[in-house]
Amino acid sequence: MNQWPLVILTGPTAAGKTQLSLALAKRIGGEIISADSMQVYKKMNIGTAKILPHQMEGIPHYLVDVLMPDEEFNVVVFQQMAKAAMEDIISRGKIPIVVGGTGFYIQALLNDIDFTENDSDPAFRRKLEDIARQGHARQLHDRLAQVDPESASQIHPNNVKRVIRALEFYEKTGQKISDHNASERQKTSPYNSAYLVLTWPREILYERINTRVDQMLKEGLADEVKGLLEEGYSPNLVSMQGLGYKEFVPYFSGECTLDEAVYILKRDTRHFAKRQLTWFRRERDVVWIDKSEYENEEAILEYIIDLLTERGIIS
Repeated sequence: MNQWPLVILTGPTAAGKTQLSLALAKRIGGEIISADSMQVYKKMNIGTAKILPHQMEGIPHYLVDVLMPDEEFNVVVFQQMAKAAMEDIISRGKIPIVVGGTGFYIQALLNDIDFTENDSDPAFRRKLEDIARQGHARQLHDRLAQVDPESASQIHPNNVKRVIRALEFYEKTGQKISDHNASERQKTSPYNSAYLVLTWPREILYERINTRVDQMLKEGLADEVKGLLEEGYSPNLVSMQGLGYKEFVPYFSGECTLDEAVYILKRDTRHFAKRQLTWFRRERDVVWIDKSEYENEEAILEYIIDLLTERGIIS
């Protein structure tokens, strides 16, 4: 069986993936699947830097604006939805282009990672969820640091869901989830793919992040968060824990000033970009594209076209 073609265009937040993905899709007859854990949610446009219908330039986009903020979205749901989108795109002779910065989602799709629930322990999970609800999430992260230091270093203490998942996996299998993920990473991809990572020198990337946050504020980010809270969306929802949202909750509850919320958002986004780059560096067969080394976007596009032709992804 011929391998399906797959182009991945990723990189840290604010690297400039969106515009390049549109230009690439037009050139190669591609359609775009979002690999972003936040752009899937409706009502969350500004803080997610979501591409809106009028900006899509006629290119079909999948997994953008499809769930309400209180609906569950995780790597398993992503994998199922993305595979269905790929099948649809390929059946019409188009090329799927996966665009977004959620590295784990990309890895799950590219390597067809098996997430069957034979390693789940619902009773143990509920016990841990109770501990987190009582305000002791940090305790769970400390426990993870003891049994699986590598996972603890990669999972933020606030990401309670992933902390619990890692502890549950260890409890049930006696194996570290970091070791399990490492072995899954070694699986060969069933696709004929190109894994492209856009980047910038650090100081330029950080400047772009700061500028983007300022732009989001001008566009009404604070009002977007306020509207969601007023509609009754809990700050504890996975969606509301996303960058650009959780930082404003303390502002609206009077625990910090707007300037402090903005400072924290810029700082946390820079840290997030750093973690994204660390993730991509661990992946195999990645093609790094430092945008500062090219004269313009057109030159980057030509380089990508040549690469895809060379690999037989396009003819």
